[in-house]
Amino acid sequence: MFEYHGWITVRESATGDDDEARLAGIAEELRRRVARAADPYLLDLRWMNGELFLHLGGNSNRAAAASGVLDLFAHAGVVAPGSYGLLHVRDDEDPRHGDEVRVFRLARGRVSAHTEPLLSPCVPALEDPYAG
Repeated sequence: MFEYHGWITVRESATGDDDEARLAGIAEELRRRVARAADPYLLDLRWMNGELFLHLGGNSNRAAAASGVLDLFAHAGVVAPGSYGLLHVRDDEDPRHGDEVRVFRLARGRVSAHTEPLLSPCVPALEDPYAG
């Protein structure tokens, strides 16, 4: 299982005074990328109160979905290096992090990976041990 929930505040730069025309171009680039993703889950790019946001979430049976989700998350930082956000991921097939919720942090165009201490380890934080 590959479960993910995330958001990004899309900004052209970290200065906070984005050029509206360039930000509109970034929005169009991200809109095309979202359209190509063909993900059956949540992929929502929208303007709210003059700010651009990308929300994503899903739960796939295949961990192969991970690469597309993480690529899209990182791509936002490439095309809009002032963007910031978090992506929480739980991949029970990951041999190194199968009992953790991972959080990917986007800040200043860079993505870093961390263990989410509020939800990890999954057993016992989220689930009881298997009694089988």
